[in-house]
Amino acid sequence: MRVRVWGRRAVMRVFIAGASGAIGRRLIPMLVQRGHEVVGTTRGDLDKVRALGAEPVIMDGLDPQSVTNAVGKATPDVVVHQLTALSGPADLRHFDRTFAMTNRLRTEGTHHLLAAARAASAGRFVVQSFTGWTNERTGGPVKSETDPFDPDPAEGSRQSLAAIRELESTVEQASDVRGIVLRYGLFYGPGTGLARDGEQTVMVAKRQFPVVGGGTGVWSFIHIDDAAEATVRAIESDVTGIFNIVDDDPAPVSEVVPVLARAIGAKPPWRLPAWLARPIAGDFAVGLMTKARGSSNAKARRELGWEPRHSSWRQGLPESLR
Repeated sequence: MRVRVWGRRAVMRVFIAGASGAIGRRLIPMLVQRGHEVVGTTRGDLDKVRALGAEPVIMDGLDPQSVTNAVGKATPDVVVHQLTALSGPADLRHFDRTFAMTNRLRTEGTHHLLAAARAASAGRFVVQSFTGWTNERTGGPVKSETDPFDPDPAEGSRQSLAAIRELESTVEQASDVRGIVLRYGLFYGPGTGLARDGEQTVMVAKRQFPVVGGGTGVWSFIHIDDAAEATVRAIESDVTGIFNIVDDDPAPVSEVVPVLARAIGAKPPWRLPAWLARPIAGDFAVGLMTKARGSSNAKARRELGWEPRHSSWRQGLPESLR
């Protein structure tokens, strides 16, 4: 790995694919502040990436030649895959349709970036994954990285889970590059759907985010800055493997949505029985509200030496909405 030394810390050249996304916008300034040289990709807005402190480069994550050229020119020590194609609220009834382009970036895009990282002799490959609805919906309420994915995902989410499986297995099997998979929880904070003007927050304000059934589905959250700090740890670490990046407080939906409503001064959420919500929202949304399992961050604390500054969404989420 081509590194310089700044103080007692190795200084690296870091390639961020997806620099203007929710994580990239918080991650790049952190890396620059720590002395790293950062190259960030965009589909067109060079000034936005430059303003974050990175050297901007145009790249299409689904074009293998574009990826090879961008990574090769950057000559990075670390390649970080933060490419998604999400805008606006997810259509939970047609989840795979909403995530179709992101699924391609998680499959084709990962293969392109990994091949380019190898060709450029990058020593480390860090990728964005997800934890939450992907967990098996039986057994205890909180899952670790060793627990299996949901073996029978709801109709309309199967392609998205298959894409996450492929992304993670591709990185795990890359023996010639030190790979690390970061399974982020549900984001909140600046630039996310749970920001003051975020899509989910607006839905809660309009009472369009009901609690379904008993609201017994368990969700795990992470403040966007904590997620970015965990990513810095992953970039600077030598560990490999899969890590849940979530806060310390997995919680049932029946607690989450009312807290969010109070934080923005909205009326309490409606409550709908599952049988009534299913034909309206679909099986995936009902399962998310009633059967989802949360995730543990014990491994990330232990092996990455990371801990979230916002230990619980109960305080962090209301604070971020003020």
